[in-house]
Amino acid sequence: MIRRSFLLLASSALMLSACGFQLRGQQNYAFKRLAIVGGAEPVKARLTRMIEGGSDSVVVESTANADAVLRLSESQSFSTLTLSSLGEVEEYQVNYSLNYTLSAVDGSPLIQPSTIALNRAMTYSDQYSTAKVSEANLLFADMQNDAVDQLTRRLAILKTLHPNAEQVVPGVAPRAPLPPPPL
Repeated sequence: MIRRSFLLLASSALMLSACGFQLRGQQNYAFKRLAIVGGAEPVKARLTRMIEGGSDSVVVESTANADAVLRLSESQSFSTLTLSSLGEVEEYQVNYSLNYTLSAVDGSPLIQPSTIALNRAMTYSDQYSTAKVSEANLLFADMQNDAVDQLTRRLAILKTLHPNAEQVVPGVAPRAPLPPPPL
């Protein structure tokens, strides 16, 4: 029985490695001490956990003790997605955007101002308005988590704290063409 389970485990590992699967592992950020300015507490808390848990970098309170400063702002909104034949809202689009910029302590840009924009569709009915408010809050929390995950990957792109003009990471805006990947 032990041999069969070992064989199953070994074949599973072989199949995963063959398809290109790889664990995320440790991040190697250019900064060792990061100060986070702005943003909601849940965003800062998750970002702190992601950075400190997945690298040797730490999040500090004071910008004077930091190697880099991450400035965050976020916005949440609703827009009408579909209407019924009577003109009543049937679906909303729930929008969330996280704006950020990373700079050195002296103010020089490391990552230009960028935006992570996310949206989800949510059905709506006046009968269940209280439940739909709770659903919207869950969607916003999910989008916050997704934005923080994307932000940690974008922070890992930075390779040095003293970039020349070509090494500064360009900004990314929604619905704009992405810059070429770094080599």
